[in-house]
Amino acid sequence: MAPRKQREIFDATLRLLATKGFDGLTVEGVAEESGVNKTTIYRWWPSKPALLAAALVEAPVLDLEIPDTGSLRGDLEELVTAFGRLLTEPPARDVAVAALGAAVHHAEIDAGRFFADRLARERAIFERAVRRGELPESADPMLIVDLLAGAVWIRGVFRGMELKPGFAAEVVGAVLDGVR
Repeated sequence: MAPRKQREIFDATLRLLATKGFDGLTVEGVAEESGVNKTTIYRWWPSKPALLAAALVEAPVLDLEIPDTGSLRGDLEELVTAFGRLLTEPPARDVAVAALGAAVHHAEIDAGRFFADRLARERAIFERAVRRGELPESADPMLIVDLLAGAVWIRGVFRGMELKPGFAAEVVGAVLDGVR
């Protein structure tokens, strides 16, 4: 499939997910929205969850730019700020929240693939930090990212609280320095 057409299909999938939720998302709707025949979609993705799983990994709406500020603390603060924007500002917020809800009930969506892909991208932050001597090689990047992203999810999405200025520095400090 041509990359441009694939992107149109993924964009349509995530737009419909954001506006209609997983239950309202249909292959027929994606076909209509993207201007392709539904049989074309089924040729590449055997089901709605498979299509959504591919769209979550490939579509740019949930992409984060991986920061390189020259320090672990700076990189993580930028990453938390980007997580915050992603999870609290439309359209990404609506996609992320709907996708999380769908992934809980549909194992075929394979949220693990999405998060593994993201962690592979974020790993550069930790590799640089180890080379600079800011982090021991034994540090667990997944645990660190989980703690940081979890704080954003809980505060910004589940509690619906504003992520105030300084939140990123506070949560990164709590993770890197520990809570006394």
